[in-house]
Amino acid sequence: MITQRSYAVEPWTVRETSLSLDVLAQSESVFALSNGHVGWRGNLDEGEPHGLPGSYLNGVHEVHPLPYAEAGYGYPESGQTVINVTNGKVLRLLVDDEPFDLRYGRLVSHERTLDLRRGTLTRVCEWTSPAGSTVRVRSTRLVSLTQRAVAAVSYEVEPVGATARVVIQSELVANESLPGSNGDPRTAVTLKSPLEPEEDFASGSRLRLVHRTRNSGLRVAVAADHVVTGPEGTTTDRESNEDVARLTVTSVLEPGQTLRVEKFVAHGWSGTRSRPAMSDQVDAALAAARHSGWEGLLQDQRDFLDDFWARADVEVDGDEEIQQAVRFALFHVLQAGARAEQRAIPAKGLTGSGYDGHAFWDTETFVLPLLTYTSPDAVAEALRWRQNTLPAARERAAQLGLRGAAFPWRTIAGSEGSAYWPAGTAAFHVNADIADAVVRYVDATGDTDFERETGVELLVETARLWRSLGHHDPHGVFHIDGVTGPDEYSAVADDNTYTNLMARANLLAAAEVVARHPKQAALLGVDDEESASWREAAAAVHIPYNRELGVHEQHAGFTRYQRWDFDNTGPEQYPLLLNFPYFDLYRKQVVKQADLVLAMYTCPDHFDEEHIARNFAYYEPLTVRDSSLSACCQAVIAAQAGHLQLAYDYTTEAALMDLQDLEHNTRDGLHIASLAGTWMALVAGFGGLRRDADGLRFAPRLPERFSRLAFSLQLLGRRLRVEITQEKASYTLLSGQPLRIRHHGEVLTVGSDGPAVRTVPVPAVRPAPEQPRHRRPNVR
Repeated sequence: MITQRSYAVEPWTVRETSLSLDVLAQSESVFALSNGHVGWRGNLDEGEPHGLPGSYLNGVHEVHPLPYAEAGYGYPESGQTVINVTNGKVLRLLVDDEPFDLRYGRLVSHERTLDLRRGTLTRVCEWTSPAGSTVRVRSTRLVSLTQRAVAAVSYEVEPVGATARVVIQSELVANESLPGSNGDPRTAVTLKSPLEPEEDFASGSRLRLVHRTRNSGLRVAVAADHVVTGPEGTTTDRESNEDVARLTVTSVLEPGQTLRVEKFVAHGWSGTRSRPAMSDQVDAALAAARHSGWEGLLQDQRDFLDDFWARADVEVDGDEEIQQAVRFALFHVLQAGARAEQRAIPAKGLTGSGYDGHAFWDTETFVLPLLTYTSPDAVAEALRWRQNTLPAARERAAQLGLRGAAFPWRTIAGSEGSAYWPAGTAAFHVNADIADAVVRYVDATGDTDFERETGVELLVETARLWRSLGHHDPHGVFHIDGVTGPDEYSAVADDNTYTNLMARANLLAAAEVVARHPKQAALLGVDDEESASWREAAAAVHIPYNRELGVHEQHAGFTRYQRWDFDNTGPEQYPLLLNFPYFDLYRKQVVKQADLVLAMYTCPDHFDEEHIARNFAYYEPLTVRDSSLSACCQAVIAAQAGHLQLAYDYTTEAALMDLQDLEHNTRDGLHIASLAGTWMALVAGFGGLRRDADGLRFAPRLPERFSRLAFSLQLLGRRLRVEITQEKASYTLLSGQPLRIRHHGEVLTVGSDGPAVRTVPVPAVRPAPEQPRHRRPNVR
């Protein structure tokens, strides 16, 4: 755990000014670089010491049996685990025959900087070997956002004070040794030597390794090329074997001289292409990288990010730490999805192996909203991946005796990877989350081609699932029984409010889309009777409500459960899932993560302001936030209910989840959904952003600490800038045709004639809600 501030607070960088081996694994996650296809953890250039080695290719996984104490029909038979592929980061250094290892000798200085505008990780350090030789090392690393397969490193060594014989070993390394599991269910299964060798190559300045996974049958190729610059007499040698390919560069350096190695690394994988084809593929990617050159890659990276920040930046005046954190969040969410291109966006992105590299509903509910309004192309690609996995989802639904598609709770390749029934198969709401993402994307972009080619099929198959999963009672009310909602401390419950409301929206969206695209509907076998049945079910969906308390129930009967004994639960007993049996959690009023509260955000039209306030006050004392997905949701609704300081406190928790390692597991990878939730808390919370059939509406209010909040959104070919102060909100159309929005209920048309400015009303004063003992957020 990071117990003190590890990074300097700066607006556009995350900078570590000293090296602490105790938090090395966490910093490797924080300093990870990715483009959604290739992921490199922020390991030290020399490879050791390390917390968790990590080089990932999105979709590359191994399968393994899922053990069960007792077999059961419908249980998934195999799991999927992301694997650490061939590592191209390694540049080992020897100084006068002494390995450059920071655990030995004397580390004079060490600084690493993640530059959010340049998209690079830089490192500058000075080290004195046990024998007394001192060198200065500078490196810069990037994973290209423009050349999908390419990553690169510039590594430079300079002697300090005396002549030094320097050797740099640039390597490709497969089947690195990984630390074992620590027993936490959130960590990954450890698979030893998952890559079987097929080819090794070393010639001139080029290296290449080709491997294949034993069980999943995926072929992985990684190649490297180099540009070496050094004084006269510098030599190179190369060698390769099954799991290591190495270029060795040797030079004698006088003070003031440097040895520089520019390393270009190309990655590729396929489940179908041949070994020669994969070798050719990575060689071609290397040729493109060499053509751009190191400086060209740097410039392309900066240009890509300049464009991104122009449309995505969030400006916060009044809290420098939150300003840094939201940009850190935006950068990593972009990295997770920028070039995923019909692959999943995992819960950890490509920053670590936590949760076995699986994607969950987090992607559609937390990550894709941010990307919809900032990088919509990434959203279309993520949803096309869901479409590509429909065969597995249809097969799963049929296995469960249902129609349509049952999308998996957790997966890499599309099949269900959860061996745990209540939080796996029963969490059907993932279907509606995907449907919601489809509707949001089309509403925000007007992309009718996507709707026709991808959206119709996703909406139809998810709607079919709900119609077959639910039933009408004798009074005609439509119920969806035996499901698990977002709160994993309540499982296999009847009529979960979030699930039912989202399913209702899914059913209606499907009925509307088949009316717009009758040809595609006919190809899917949808007729008027089926479409009418979706509308009928949607109109009759049951939403549990306790009239005596005047609150909506998280699920039918939830409010009659015994409350959890918070007074006799110590701070060391959180998270509860690691200290209490699920059987006990399921029978009590205790909430792991926002569920009914999340429903008030995703389905705002069902709740008036009074119900939002009462519901929030009821569920706040029950919510323990044993999930990183909760704080941002609570921030949004706290702001809407007028509890601006509490919303600020929750925003801080979401924003600093990884920079301060609040859940003590950043070592396994970043919490991508919580990072996206930082944007949600600021834009939907303090900005009051909601979407409905009439478009976008805003209800901005700032906490006392903020003097200004500004952000931009892309919508239907327009770019809207929103700027909020304590007293006023300004809406400016930066490009595109006039846009109709609402501000605290007032309809505005924002056009080219200048900003629309309105006052910010004072929120209603309500009693501050309580939180469970030991689970109050830290007051900012």
